[in-house]
Amino acid sequence: MSSRATIADVARLAGVHPGTVSRALNRKTESQVNPETVGRVRSAAKQLGYTPNSIARGLRTSSSMTVGVIIPDLTNPIFPPIVRGIDSHLAPLGYSAVVVNTDGSDQAERLLFESLVQRQVDGFIFATGHSGHSIAGEAYERGIRAVMVNRDSRGVPFPAAVGDDAQGIRESLHHLWNLGHRRIVHLAGPPGFSTSQIRAESFVSECAVLGIQGEVVQTAAYSVEAGQATMDLILERPGPRPSAVVAGNDLLALGVYHSLRTHGLRCPDDVSVVGFNDMPFAGDFQPPMTTVRAPHFELGAEAARLLVNQIEHSILTALRVVLPVELIVRASTGPVA
Repeated sequence: MSSRATIADVARLAGVHPGTVSRALNRKTESQVNPETVGRVRSAAKQLGYTPNSIARGLRTSSSMTVGVIIPDLTNPIFPPIVRGIDSHLAPLGYSAVVVNTDGSDQAERLLFESLVQRQVDGFIFATGHSGHSIAGEAYERGIRAVMVNRDSRGVPFPAAVGDDAQGIRESLHHLWNLGHRRIVHLAGPPGFSTSQIRAESFVSECAVLGIQGEVVQTAAYSVEAGQATMDLILERPGPRPSAVVAGNDLLALGVYHSLRTHGLRCPDDVSVVGFNDMPFAGDFQPPMTTVRAPHFELGAEAARLLVNQIEHSILTALRVVLPVELIVRASTGPVA
């Protein structure tokens, strides 16, 4: 088994001093090195399979070179791309992500948070934000570095990387309006999440602009089961049914699919359905789902960038980065019957 490549090995292959290698491979100091030399050093490092020694760097900087990433539900398809995006930014800088899953439990989140604090992580990325998010508030009061991703925590001034949820809902409603739909229901996510609030508020305001008879119905969770149960209640009540549903996420929309089939209805012939997130395989559903594509990988990378900026420059500022979303039109929406 060959020994691990060292910085001296990279320096010899690139024909430079070891100190030049250190500067060229560090994003904070690479500007001090000629760009051609930086390229040569990185090529040599890649050829030798060299990676910076994060332990040694941590000892020099009093840093653990680790980041705690707290996820509410790793079985939700939107979170793995976020984690991959986080890692894509952290790994080249020598940081490692420690990912934990709370299963939506505040108690589990508190225990995991304290465990990661004891491990002396350099900061946190929270994907668990909601109104009154006690852990985020406590972290801020304790001066712990953190960033919110996908959701923010209203009232806690941590930086956040989020998608443009309001724009996604507006585009969905304009698409349905152009298809002739005037009676539309929005299945909103659980109250307290910024995603639920922003999407519901956008739905109400844009329905008023377009002259759509819109209704917001709250669900108990961002899940298939909650979507089906809520849609069952809507279909079984007296009066005309909606001609279209805008769901708070793709899992709720998939629950709507199940409910329509149970009631002998077809999508989109009887009811059009729009999801949100464009989770993996949404295009393989029957029918393929019209949904809002959110840039989850990019959100993760942006959250990591915001956190590293805090860690390496000791700057804690409230900054909300909003990335664009895109409506992906597929076969689950069609002209009103």
